[in-house]
Amino acid sequence: MNDPTYGQFPYRPADVPPEPAEPPRAGPACDPVAVALGNASLLPIGYLLLGRWRPAAVWVVGTVWLLALVASTAGTRYEVVLLLWWAAGTAHGWLLARRRAERGVRRGQRMGALAAAVAVLLTAVLLRVDAYGIEDRVDEARASGDCRTAVAAQGEVWFGHRLAGAPVVGPGDAVVDACRRLERAASTLADAGRDGNTDDLQRGFRILTDVLNEPGNERTVRTVLDTFLDGLPTGDSCDTADLTGWLRDREPTRDVLDRSADTAARTEPAALVGCGDDLMAEDAWQQARARYQQLLDAYPDHARADEARGGVKKATLVIELDTVRRLVEETSGTESGYCDAPAKYSGAPPYRKGSNRALFLGDGEYTDRLPGGWRTDDPAKAALVVCAGAAENGTAVETCSYENEKSAYFPHQVTFHKVKIPLEVYELRTGKRVGPRQVQIGGGSCPRVLHYEYYGPYDLGPGDQLVSTATSDVRDAFRPVVRP
Repeated sequence: MNDPTYGQFPYRPADVPPEPAEPPRAGPACDPVAVALGNASLLPIGYLLLGRWRPAAVWVVGTVWLLALVASTAGTRYEVVLLLWWAAGTAHGWLLARRRAERGVRRGQRMGALAAAVAVLLTAVLLRVDAYGIEDRVDEARASGDCRTAVAAQGEVWFGHRLAGAPVVGPGDAVVDACRRLERAASTLADAGRDGNTDDLQRGFRILTDVLNEPGNERTVRTVLDTFLDGLPTGDSCDTADLTGWLRDREPTRDVLDRSADTAARTEPAALVGCGDDLMAEDAWQQARARYQQLLDAYPDHARADEARGGVKKATLVIELDTVRRLVEETSGTESGYCDAPAKYSGAPPYRKGSNRALFLGDGEYTDRLPGGWRTDDPAKAALVVCAGAAENGTAVETCSYENEKSAYFPHQVTFHKVKIPLEVYELRTGKRVGPRQVQIGGGSCPRVLHYEYYGPYDLGPGDQLVSTATSDVRDAFRPVVRP
């Protein structure tokens, strides 16, 4: 039996000593308290003390991710998760350290880990306290309506504040956003005030409404609104009238924006009168009358209503006179211009018994011979407008026999007629037709010699003739027209 391993027991020579057993491996000796304090700093100090690189990497990644979530979302729930993560890491480090074969108090480790934990936690506390102070100033500024101070205070927030107190500083961001929008609203309203653009005014109020619908912004909205309202009236009365008219017609919303209606009621009447006066000076009479009428419709009992009524009357007269002048210029006969479409001028002298000056239109063969005191070329001075047609044969006056030695068809019987003038007489004050529809002018008949012309090979005689009229005859015929 030469096999030394024969049987169940190993065989060794008696002179060979046994090999010593390998001692168990042990990691770095760590104080559990030091490890827990190291992880409590949110830094992987505890894991590094234990030489546990993998948990350290996981700890860093998780901590950075949670801090990023807290800073970006300002959500309280993520702060709770971060707190739980901190507690779990601290406890995990302590438990790992307690499993080490060698244990003992290591004052150097404890002091270093404690210093790191205190520094981190103290910094976080100080930043959070400072964040509360900043947000207090933001809230105070917003409560007083001072957006500029609120934005300046929120501008002190930096990344550290967001890491240590994101839910604290988060509402301040909403205040800044609201203030930025209010700044746009103020700029838009200022543009509206400069040029009277109601579209800008509407856009500005839409922004104010949106911001006002967010809680806590009433005072800042009021500040912007008051700044705009304090700028009314503007330097242009018509721009002011446009703006205040929009404010008056705005649907009430039962909030601070309804204050604009009071400003409109205070400034619009004067603006409407001033705008009407400006338009009258520019000969924009239709627009001027509309402005005066706006005041009477919206504020019938206002102290300046009498001015508006006077403005409406004045503008109406100017419009009527302008219309009459235009129609007179377009008149070329009894079927055109004023004679075709008579219009009134309320400022004309009344048509009355006695003497009335008339504006004669149409055929002027006979009317041009009337006295100057009966006539006028200015519609503003006329009581009547007389449209005269072409002369026609009127009533027969006398028939006479005429002979012509050169004509075999003589003697001829020639009947003389009064001169009939068809008339359309209108009272200018009302535009209504008045007076006679014709006049007949008398005169001389059957002269000793009758001169006439004929055309063709045969002389058929002069035919019926009109009487020969004198100026006095024309005046006598037209006297009942201008002096009823």
